[in-house]
Amino acid sequence: MTTDAAEESGAHPRFAEALRELGLADLLPRIRRFPDATRTAAEAAAAIGCELSQICKSLIFAADGVPVLVLMDGASLVDLELVRRELGAGKVTRARVALVRETTGYAIGGVPPFGHRTRTRVLADRSLLDHDVVWAAAGTPYTVFPMDPKTLVAHAGGTLVDVREQHL
Repeated sequence: MTTDAAEESGAHPRFAEALRELGLADLLPRIRRFPDATRTAAEAAAAIGCELSQICKSLIFAADGVPVLVLMDGASLVDLELVRRELGAGKVTRARVALVRETTGYAIGGVPPFGHRTRTRVLADRSLLDHDVVWAAAGTPYTVFPMDPKTLVAHAGGTLVDVREQHL
């Protein structure tokens, strides 16, 4: 696929290249671009016309200062204590904007589940497996792509965990 074709898909060039490197270039034509930003899971679900839980959020946290990517369904929140325990870390916090950009190469609201600038540890919440297809950011706040969650987690190098907040 040419760069022009990748640009036509709306994919971020780095993400388009990552798809090609992973043998997933067939996903490029399936990327959907929206005229308005879909920075939040709710905005993305409304634009796509899917359930909120079918959105795969790619969230960067700092575990003792080291970036970690958590993949979470759009209807749930990450329980930082569960992430801390899973990683054996002393402290887990939301990553600052600069760390997200530096680690992934993407802006918040457009971070895809893979194709990042640097390799990080990836935790994927099992709730993603509740669906046949999930939608994730394609490197910009305006683009998303569909993928079966098991394949998405595998390409992200994710470990399946239970790290979503539980409401009693």
